Amino acid sequence: MKLNLLPKTNIEEVLIKERLKGFHPKDTYQSVEDLIHELDIKTQNDFIFDKLETKNIFHLNDIKNVCISYRLRFLDIKYFKGELPESAHEAIEMLEEKHDTILSDYKIMAPSVLFRLAKQDDPLLFVPMGNQYYYLVHKWGNDLQPMRKLLMWPFRNIWNLLLTLLGISWIATEFTPMSIFTKTPDSASYWMLFFFMFKAIASIVLFYGFALGKNFNPAIWNSKYNKS
Repeated sequence: MKLNLLPKTNIEEVLIKERLKGFHPKDTYQSVEDLIHELDIKTQNDFIFDKLETKNIFHLNDIKNVCISYRLRFLDIKYFKGELPESAHEAIEMLEEKHDTILSDYKIMAPSVLFRLAKQDDPLLFVPMGNQYYYLVHKWGNDLQPMRKLLMWPFRNIWNLLLTLLGISWIATEFTPMSIFTKTPDSASYWMLFFFMFKAIASIVLFYGFALGKNFNPAIWNSKYNKS
């Protein structure tokens, strides 16, 4: 009997859900339509707004929130180490032909590793519209691992990391036989072991973080300098 595997995470669907948080479901379409008319000004890319697909329009705040939750980056395409697939080039050509323009200032939203190595983990290609709005041109590659958001939760801020370290220390303490350290286990011995575990685990994490130049998600989502 095969076990049902957790479905992978489609970042485009996550972005759509993030955008919907600010709207009532029945008002969403009209709100985005209003947005299109609001953007009818000179922008970085000359779109014919009546031909835009509203489902592909995202505000920078939505992109930022998803990047922080999933430890992704949103950087200029020149920092992307992979090559655009043929499907992406076709999507660009179709969009340029539809809007009679030449697009520029492309952005890539993807895991940090794709800005260091040529891999295929769910990149999304955007172009700026103006007023901190971006248009999704194409998505390709593999969806993210289903547990990525949970695994990246400790790296969102120092408090999340502290709670994670405390939790791991508690588990390690529970699984460590107290008889190894004392013949008369009591609460004082338990807490001494707990703080020993916490100190040891925290030291390893801090050493690993400083040695490899790691940083929290909010500091790296749009940084071309910090490591992952």
